[in-house]
Amino acid sequence: MTAPYEVLLFYKYARLDDPDVFAADHRRLCQQLELRGRIVVATEGLNGTVSGTKENCAKYREALDKDPIMAGIAWKIDPEEGHVFPKLSIKVRNEVVTLELGEEDFNPVDLTASHLKPLEWREAMKADDVVLLDARNDYEWEIGHFEGAILPKVPSFKDLPKWIRDHRSELEGKKILTYCTGGIRCEKFSGFLLNEGFDNVFQLDGGIVTYGKDEEVRGEGYEGECYVFDERLSVSVNQTEGAKLVSKCRSCGVPSIRYRNCAWMPCNAQILLCEDCEERIGRYCDCRCKEVDLMSRSAVIGI
Repeated sequence: MTAPYEVLLFYKYARLDDPDVFAADHRRLCQQLELRGRIVVATEGLNGTVSGTKENCAKYREALDKDPIMAGIAWKIDPEEGHVFPKLSIKVRNEVVTLELGEEDFNPVDLTASHLKPLEWREAMKADDVVLLDARNDYEWEIGHFEGAILPKVPSFKDLPKWIRDHRSELEGKKILTYCTGGIRCEKFSGFLLNEGFDNVFQLDGGIVTYGKDEEVRGEGYEGECYVFDERLSVSVNQTEGAKLVSKCRSCGVPSIRYRNCAWMPCNAQILLCEDCEERIGRYCDCRCKEVDLMSRSAVIGI
């Protein structure tokens, strides 16, 4: 039997004259189709991931494909047994992915690097003069990344420009292959790299998700899993015999992809923590958070 639901991952860089009106119309469409998920609308386009029944997801794709502004979306589709989001959220923001370039900002409609299809990407990775550059947050690449990739230790996408400027010497003179989950961040990030003077830049078309679904490459060269922003938390990528886990429990070091949030709410950091360690030491990222949290709880109840 086929799964009755689908998860859609999608984006479209375009030019929206009135994102507020677009968002309102889009909300009505999603509510009518009983979709759940997160969608961001900006003057530069649309970024979203939603879940719904197969029938309603098909109607949603059809509606956007017929829209002259949205036509051409490269849909990433995963079968599921039910919703992977608790509700629908549609927000209007300044950017569909936040890089915060200020006056240097641009729309990837005007500037972005060349795309490499999965088979082209697999072959390009083998060259000696290339560097693979992960354009995701550190907690994302911690559970999976391409073998040998440079993994910037940044907590958010907007921190990448400073990291690039601080580590420019590691990239100069190299062919840069950059990648992200579904491709949207690389559309802008690769353009940023071009503006910074790196002239040999390429991006993975459709991102990690598309690479893992390609029947020819089958995720070859990707280690671990791919972090996703829904209740699944991660999806498999490498479908070859070389597939392996690279992430480990923060406490005991056993292989794990089990993400939890630090129990001390002001921290709330995402951490890899196996079930045994959570039961033994609690859901904390380190001893400091545990100590502060227990002290604050004790103060509240007057111990």
